[in-house]
This record gives sequence, C-alpha cells and structure tokens, in this order.
Amino acid sequence: MGKVTFEFDSQEESEDIRTALDGYKYKLVIWDLDQHLRAEIKYNDKLPCEVAQAYENLRDKLREFLNDYSINIE
Repeated sequence: MGKVTFEFDSQEESEDIRTALDGYKYKLVIWDLDQHLRAEIKYNDKLPCEVAQAYENLRDKLREFLNDYSINIE
C-alpha cells in the first residue's frame, strides 16, 4: 500500500489539504442530494408538479456540473 506525506507552510495550505482529503465526503453529499431529489420526484405523491419539475431541472443541472468536471458519482 502506498504512503502519502503532506507538508505545508501555512494555515491556508493546511485547509487546502484538508479539502482535498475530504473530497470523497463531498462526493457522498452530492450522491445523497441526487438520491433525495430522485426519491422525492419518484415516490412523493403529494409533490406539486411544478416542484417535481424544479427538482428534475436541479438534478439535470447537478449532473451537467459533474460532467463538466468529469466527475462520476455512480
């Protein structure tokens, strides 16, 4: 198994490294949001059509942004 060592000179660099290390958490949050929107659209019978369409548009935009950065959450 490989080993990674990070060295940094400032608090700002430390925060950048923490952000990089937490990248998988951001991916999980995006996945959870996508799945929540999907479930609301598919299973919430009380969801107004306008809201369902807004959720669908939001999912489309989210996937567009992910695609722009070559990120696959599935």
